[in-house]
Amino acid sequence: MTATVLAGCLVLAAGCGAATSASPAAPTTPDKPPAVTDPVTTTPSTGPAKSPKPVKPTGDAVNVRKVRWTKAKPVSKGRKVQLTWWSGVAPCTVLDRVKVVETAKKVTITLYEGASPKAKDMACIMIAIEKTTTVTLKKPLGKRKIVDGAK
Repeated sequence: MTATVLAGCLVLAAGCGAATSASPAAPTTPDKPPAVTDPVTTTPSTGPAKSPKPVKPTGDAVNVRKVRWTKAKPVSKGRKVQLTWWSGVAPCTVLDRVKVVETAKKVTITLYEGASPKAKDMACIMIAIEKTTTVTLKKPLGKRKIVDGAK
């Protein structure tokens, strides 16, 4: 039995190291290792990684909660901030509202998500997608710090 388990492990280990490629491999030299590609973002079957899905607040979500964003980028000469975060699929998870509190030293931005009323009695898949929304500030950002209000 031990020999059978060992043989199975060897087959699995050998299979994990094997890779198929749709394009010919780049030549390698002792000084240059082979190029490594990310199968999630560069395989012909899935294509390139998609950019975040732009969304707007709905204002009618139920079971609303704060959600942390992963990236905040000033745009339009600092008059707007583009936020990016990971979320669920609509209508099961929608952006309800965005709260912006501006002071002289910081801008606190809080995202609120919940379920759309349309999602009632609907089966929801549990998959994460990246979303983005843009908020307009009262004054240009300048040297103020952007803070996540959900932290």
